[in-house]
Amino acid sequence: MNPLCSPRDHTLSRRAFLGGGLGLLASPLFAEAMKQRDKQVLFVWLDGGMSQLETWDPKPNTEFGGPFRSIPTSVPGIHFGELMPKLAKQMHKLCVVRSMSTKDNAHSSGVDRIQRGDPKNRGVPYPHFGAGVAKLLGPGTSGLPPYVWIKPGSGGFRAEDAGFLGPKYGSLAFGDGKPPDNLLRHPDISAEQDAARNELRQMLDQRFAKQREKRVVEANASVFDMAEKLMARADIFDTSKLPERDRDRYGRHDLGQHMLVARQMLEAGVRFVKVTSYGWDTHGDHFNSQTTMVPKFDQAFSAMLEDLESSGLLKTTLVICLSEFGRTPRINGHVGRDHWPEAWSIAMAGHGVKHGMVVGETNERGTEVKSQPFDIGAAFHTWYQALGIDSHKVEFDNAGQPLPIAHDDMLPIKEALA
Repeated sequence: MNPLCSPRDHTLSRRAFLGGGLGLLASPLFAEAMKQRDKQVLFVWLDGGMSQLETWDPKPNTEFGGPFRSIPTSVPGIHFGELMPKLAKQMHKLCVVRSMSTKDNAHSSGVDRIQRGDPKNRGVPYPHFGAGVAKLLGPGTSGLPPYVWIKPGSGGFRAEDAGFLGPKYGSLAFGDGKPPDNLLRHPDISAEQDAARNELRQMLDQRFAKQREKRVVEANASVFDMAEKLMARADIFDTSKLPERDRDRYGRHDLGQHMLVARQMLEAGVRFVKVTSYGWDTHGDHFNSQTTMVPKFDQAFSAMLEDLESSGLLKTTLVICLSEFGRTPRINGHVGRDHWPEAWSIAMAGHGVKHGMVVGETNERGTEVKSQPFDIGAAFHTWYQALGIDSHKVEFDNAGQPLPIAHDDMLPIKEALA
């Protein structure tokens, strides 16, 4: 018997937790287990631009309010759009910032600008937030890939997400939440043969390393390390053995099932999990599309919040939900809403942020921010601070050049920090 314990031995499984009952939340053992657990991030990206007016910041019965009502939430005085009844019941877990005001109204540049934090131009591509977290916090005790991305369509490795940090910190995308092809060792290859092949590979890697720059070599080696860890935890892609009730709660649609895989990855200890939903760019027939898209998001995201809280992971996981911008208050000739970075909303929950509160305010028509506006740089400071990283002192190292991890002229959204 191996006298050493594995990282998995230190995790608290959802089944074990539920078997212990909710009373476990109050026990000193549980508190200590959560204290020792790695901090993690769930990053939900609604690609195309979610409408703040039909979700987090409704303006019913106004010029641009649209046809939907607002409904009360679990926090008195705070209302959501009526298409999010499940999340309305969980507002006490959320922190919503209604005063985001950013610069870019184009998808092509806005997606990158928001996910890289829009820092001052230093002539180098900055890393996405997930890559920054992977670099600063590492893979954690699980040893699993530190930055994974669950998305519709194809998967693969995206080195460009890492910017100047180098390809080692890029995102590993799992298309449709499925594992990479041929993840497991072929049954015709024995363990001994596999070990011999790896020994040969490592010898060739050393020759490879002599002729190439360090960060390329590190990236090459990390791919094999990640593959080995994933082979040992191939079960995290399989939701077929989960209770039917769970699969129904998240929804049988893509976002629901992808969020369910994300939950398994967080439970397994993956540091940063990004989940993307496409199709939020609604320039035409906006309101009909909202009646199908928003309820799917409401179902999947609320189920995730429920489960993270019940397993205790919400205490150690920072949850972020956003798009590249919001949508125009003005309704266009195609009954759609266009791009609107001037006044939109993001939602957060979990580790390091306050809950049950709204930060900021837009005017009565939703056209402008009425309170202090926040650019994405302020959000990056807030997220790093929530993870315990001093965003004004900690710096990236770009081949010897120190660079700030968030826009150096901005501050965190203090009202949101716990």
